[in-house]
Amino acid sequence: MGFFRKMFGQGGADRDTGTIEPPAATPHRVGYDPKLIDALLSDHARLGAMFERIGNSSKTGDYDEVRKLLAHFKSSLQAHILTENVRFYTYVESLTADDPDNARIMHGFRRDMNAIARKVVNFIKTYQACDFASRTEREQFAKDYATVGGLLEQRLDSEENDLYPLYVAT
Repeated sequence: MGFFRKMFGQGGADRDTGTIEPPAATPHRVGYDPKLIDALLSDHARLGAMFERIGNSSKTGDYDEVRKLLAHFKSSLQAHILTENVRFYTYVESLTADDPDNARIMHGFRRDMNAIARKVVNFIKTYQACDFASRTEREQFAKDYATVGGLLEQRLDSEENDLYPLYVAT
């Protein structure tokens, strides 16, 4: 539960000890789901479209709609991240449990992806509470939107090109 407290603003900074602990053996091990990657890719398409709608609403000056879309985007992103962490990362990390080098790489990817997600969530929290009353706020939103859009694109591309191909049946 500590991951989600940190991710969504209820905890402190990451603590990376530099060691990789293999997943604990449990009778409820996450299994392979042949539909998971398609579902995650579908999420990516929906999240991208939703993010684009946020930008379009800001360009037309409809900041009430921006705030509503940000709330919906946040809940959709959180659901996606939960699915990835519970079903994707847990499974792929179990595949690398006997290979310390690949386990370290996988852990690094997961840490990097979660850092990007935290930045996106911080952007959402900032602008959900914004009234966009001043030109400065609106201009800052446009700059932050572009920055976060780049981070989001980086995350989704990295997942699709580098991580999702690691999800194979054993």
